[in-house]
Amino acid sequence: MDLHSHLDLYPDAMGILAEVNRRNSFTLVVTTSPRAWVGTSKVFSGHRNIHVALGLHPEIVDRKASEKSLLLSLVEHAPFIGEIGLDGSPRFRKTLLLQEEIFAAVVARCEQVGGKIMSIHSRGAVGRVLDILERHPLAGQAVLHWFSGTEKQLLRAISLGCWFSVGPAMLQGLKGQELFQGMPMDRVLPETDGPFAQVAGRSLQPWDAVSIANYVSRIWHMRPEQVLIQWNHNLSRLLQMNSNHRF
Repeated sequence: MDLHSHLDLYPDAMGILAEVNRRNSFTLVVTTSPRAWVGTSKVFSGHRNIHVALGLHPEIVDRKASEKSLLLSLVEHAPFIGEIGLDGSPRFRKTLLLQEEIFAAVVARCEQVGGKIMSIHSRGAVGRVLDILERHPLAGQAVLHWFSGTEKQLLRAISLGCWFSVGPAMLQGLKGQELFQGMPMDRVLPETDGPFAQVAGRSLQPWDAVSIANYVSRIWHMRPEQVLIQWNHNLSRLLQMNSNHRF
C-alpha cells in the first residue's frame, strides 16, 4: 500500500498504472489541484486498488487560487481529500496567508459534509495546521504526511486524533526516525511521496512504501510480516471510521 503518492506526475504514469494496481492493495493518489483531480480520476478509473484524492497543494496556491470555488464544490463528491495543507518553509512563506485561507476553507467544508479522510502537508507550519484542525473536530481523519514538526507538536497531533503516513525518505534522517518512534503504531501507514521523494538518487515507486517494514519491525518489536498485518488493520480501521467513505 501507499498512502501518499503523486502517481499522476510520474513520467511513465500510464506505463506503470497496471503494475501499481497489481502490486498494491491500496494506493492513494494525491492531486495538486481540483482540475488535476477531475482529469486523473477519469484516467485512473477502472483500477480498483487506486484511489484519487482531491487536493490543492500549498506550494502552488498562488497559481491555483482561482480554483478555490471548484475545490470546495467538489469536496462532497471526493472519497478522499489531499494533498492539502500548509507550507511555511522559506520558499513558500510569502503565500502562507493565502494557503491558510484555502486550507481552512477546505477543512471547514469537510466538516460540513460529515468528514473526510485528508492527506495533509504541514512542513514548517505544523502549529497552524493543528490550530485549524482543532477548530474543526468533525472534519474527519487527518493523516499528516511526512510529519516533520517538533516532539511537542507530535504529542499535540496525537492528542487531536491525527494519523501519520511515513515513508522511506522520511526514515533516512535521524529526526524522522525519532519522530516515528513516538507515533502510535495503530495510527501509522506507509507512503512514498513519489516521484518527488528519492532514496539513493532513485524516485520511489508506489510499491516501495512497504520497504520500511524491516526498519519498523525493529522499532515495534515484531516480525516484518506482522508489520504488514498491522498496516492492513490500520487501513481498514481508517476507512471504516469515516462513514462518508465511498469507493
